[in-house]
Amino acid sequence: MTLLPLLIGWILDRLFGDPEHLPHPIVWFGKAISLFEHRYNKGKCLKLKGGVVAIILIVAVFVLTALTLRVISPIWWLELLVQSLMVFYCLAGTTLSREVRMTFEAVDRSLECGRKQVGRIVGRDTSDLSAQEIRTAALETLAENLSDGVIAPLFWYVLLGVPGMLTYKMVNTLDSMIGYRTIRYREFGCVAARIDDIANYIPARITALLMILVSGRMDRLRFVCEYGPRHASPNSGYPEAALAGILDCRFGGPHDYFGERVAKPFIGRNHRDFSMDDAVRAIGINRSVEVVGIILTIAVRWSVLSLTHMAVWL
Repeated sequence: MTLLPLLIGWILDRLFGDPEHLPHPIVWFGKAISLFEHRYNKGKCLKLKGGVVAIILIVAVFVLTALTLRVISPIWWLELLVQSLMVFYCLAGTTLSREVRMTFEAVDRSLECGRKQVGRIVGRDTSDLSAQEIRTAALETLAENLSDGVIAPLFWYVLLGVPGMLTYKMVNTLDSMIGYRTIRYREFGCVAARIDDIANYIPARITALLMILVSGRMDRLRFVCEYGPRHASPNSGYPEAALAGILDCRFGGPHDYFGERVAKPFIGRNHRDFSMDDAVRAIGINRSVEVVGIILTIAVRWSVLSLTHMAVWL
């Protein structure tokens, strides 16, 4: 019962991806964050107010999720259904792989189609991106999302079960909405960004290691160690460096966020054009890491449960 929701939720994600026409808890998270941000991101003590908002929302998600599961636990089929749906909503591997493929197809049709499509998955301004920049942004996001959308949720599932998994998604949503170093969010989103850094510290490095392992390019570990720490984020650079090393390419560079130019260091040296073959290869890496991540999660949870039962029996 403990592991079955994980398998069901993952299979649902592989089959359907994010359901566009069904209520989604991440959308609710976003609306709650937006409401608090518009209400409190003004005046003085912005860092304090932003930190309080972030902590309240994070704690609220964990407590409400845990309480909901406890209330419905006597009804086994309802608990199974709800947990499976929660896992399904927390995993985001299929949707982004699909979006990245669609971005490469769109930019091959026209620059405007490519800009519009990539705008669905990145936070930067896409109005002036070149075809190469569009493809680069899509691949960078694919690598980063493998950590944020798959491995990190699985990591927190191992530690805290479904409540931990859903709480992580609130942490990540906070960072994606207000965790920018722009004038508007620099202070208000500071605490949210730091919490996200902590929550992703281990998962990001696990992600990079798994990417290298499934690619069979163990020699790329040195590349990851060299370029991973150069990223502005303490975590995003590691999966991006892993993919850059596997594809022998260059990521990074300056981007525009909410009308402000943000300088980012380059990851890698080989500045070359990307093609659909690169997208297919990167998506294949993501898919393989997903499978390995699920297997490892099941193995670790099973081991912990077995040891717990053994300790109780003894």
